Amino acid sequence: MEEILIVDDAMFMRRIIKNALSEGGFSQFIEAKDGDEAIRLFKKHKPKLVLLDITMPGKSGIEVLAEILKQEPGTRVIMCSAIGQEATIEKAVRMGAHDFLVKPFQNDKLVEMVKKSL
Repeated sequence: MEEILIVDDAMFMRRIIKNALSEGGFSQFIEAKDGDEAIRLFKKHKPKLVLLDITMPGKSGIEVLAEILKQEPGTRVIMCSAIGQEATIEKAVRMGAHDFLVKPFQNDKLVEMVKKSL
């Protein structure tokens, strides 16, 4: 099974995502709390899918997206954001993000999106 990199500065959100995906049959996760850690772990593990929060301290999700796609253009990245960040989501999709998920989300929608992406 493919590893999934979950990037969010909020530990509770990483836990919610991990629990939802575990219930959906996924079991291999890598977690990062900020953009720098995400890039470091991405280089080390080369996951096929990244769930990436847009708003984080330090490097933004947009900056991390650019770095990931520069290293591995075929990587599937699902951007996660709160309601009201439509312009940023559009920018991420134009840059090459595979999809986006608006928080709060329904667990089954997340699982479906991940299955479709892998």
